[in-house]
Amino acid sequence: MRKINSLTLEKIKSWEGFRGQTYDDATGDVILDAGDQVLGTLTIGYGHTGPDVKPGQRITEPQAAQLLLTDLQRFEKGVERAVSVPLTDNQFGALVSFAFNVGLGGRKPGDGFLTSTLLKKLNAGDYAAVPGELTKWNKTTIGKKKVVSDGLVNRRAAEVGLWATGSFVSSNTVPVSPSTPPVVTRETLSWGAGILGSLGSVFAGSGPIQYALAAVIVIGVAVGAYSFIQNRRNQ
Repeated sequence: MRKINSLTLEKIKSWEGFRGQTYDDATGDVILDAGDQVLGTLTIGYGHTGPDVKPGQRITEPQAAQLLLTDLQRFEKGVERAVSVPLTDNQFGALVSFAFNVGLGGRKPGDGFLTSTLLKKLNAGDYAAVPGELTKWNKTTIGKKKVVSDGLVNRRAAEVGLWATGSFVSSNTVPVSPSTPPVVTRETLSWGAGILGSLGSVFAGSGPIQYALAAVIVIGVAVGAYSFIQNRRNQ
């Protein structure tokens, strides 16, 4: 199974924020104790939710980090299975972060990543549509009403930034694709100038010895140049 890279993990931690005590995701920093009214979803640690989260609960940061890694596995698997086009590690990470935040869904259109227009357009090869689709998911539910959340607006913008960051890097499903070094460099130009200087000094004289030396140099240069260019192309 493909895993998110360390950059994505650190960004998700930053976006989720660590909370050592249960809070209501609809009211931000309001910590809940037993018996308090819940408007949104009970949350703890780095965005951990579920039936095991209770009002008044407390955990440590290492416990929260481990919960996050466990929680992310379902979303890593979901994104990997759902996306049929190649993704860079940062693109994959942005989608996992997005799915982790909005849910995988899968039953009715628009209720999560799996039924989103974003996924449909991406699998059709429309990579350019992803940033715009991400920014549409900026609302949260408070009291059964959808309202724009400044926090989600900022998170979507950050995920767009991660999506747009960088080139392909090595992963367990995306092979590394290094660029081919240029054949002509300052080094090769300097080398060629030295060779031409050597040939000039040889041809300055005349006679069979000079001609023989010139022939040896020309052959050596040809063989060396051929080997050098082949090595460059194979890198």
